Amino acid sequence: MFAITGITGQVGGQLARELLAAKRPVRAVVRDATKAAAWAAQGCEVALASFDDAAALTAAFTGVEAVFVLLPPTFDPTPGFAESRRNIAALVTALQAARVPRVVCLSTIGAQATQENLLTQLGLMEQALGALPMPIAFLRAAWFVENVAWDIEAARASGVMPAFLQPADKPVPMVATADVARAAASLLEEHRDGHRIVELEGPSRVTPDELAAALGRSLGRDVSVRVVPRESWEALFRSQGMRHPLPRMRMLDGFNEGWIEFEGGAATSMKGGTPVQAVVDALVGRRSA
Repeated sequence: MFAITGITGQVGGQLARELLAAKRPVRAVVRDATKAAAWAAQGCEVALASFDDAAALTAAFTGVEAVFVLLPPTFDPTPGFAESRRNIAALVTALQAARVPRVVCLSTIGAQATQENLLTQLGLMEQALGALPMPIAFLRAAWFVENVAWDIEAARASGVMPAFLQPADKPVPMVATADVARAAASLLEEHRDGHRIVELEGPSRVTPDELAAALGRSLGRDVSVRVVPRESWEALFRSQGMRHPLPRMRMLDGFNEGWIEFEGGAATSMKGGTPVQAVVDALVGRRSA
């Protein structure tokens, strides 16, 4: 039995389907009972637990072979990352109390960065779980190609893709969520002692210009990049409802300035096999359906 947190999201959902297709039993850990029925219908056991509820998480993790953990995303964190710290503390307590045999933890490229930014939350999770005795694989994934979904309607309407990753010709480590799910499924099956870090990106790095070209091919029109000036970010993000935009801004700075990178660089990272065009075609197809 594998317990999967974050199962209603992209990676967790694809991971669960990978395991179910392989006839492996899955326990879906969900906080919203209304989303449980769909996973029960696919053959999952269901456990209800909020990520800050150590007792409920302990029950969800008890009796399983391995757990996949995905920290709930907090895109507008309060200073000090209080929300994530509460979730991490509950997670650590639950993994210890349930005596989980092994763990796969979805982390991120740049988790080791010393400069505080939005991804620091996952660095904090790595540090906390790093003190636990059971085998743990930290899967550090690159920027998700699926983030381009936010740009589809603008590109369709105006032929312009706004870019916060810049300059437009700078290659960025990206990966398809399907590749992340496949890697996680493989790691869940592994029997290894100790802790390890697996850094994962796609078959090749992608520039914003190349991402715009892929959008153009899917949409059947020319799409160009419009670089969003750094000095406009704070006002823009606040206008979108963010109260604390600095962590997000610093994350983007990290990609643009190069200090958010894999510890081993591109030479040692695992490479997924899903091309960017396939991801973009699927996203555009879903939006057009």
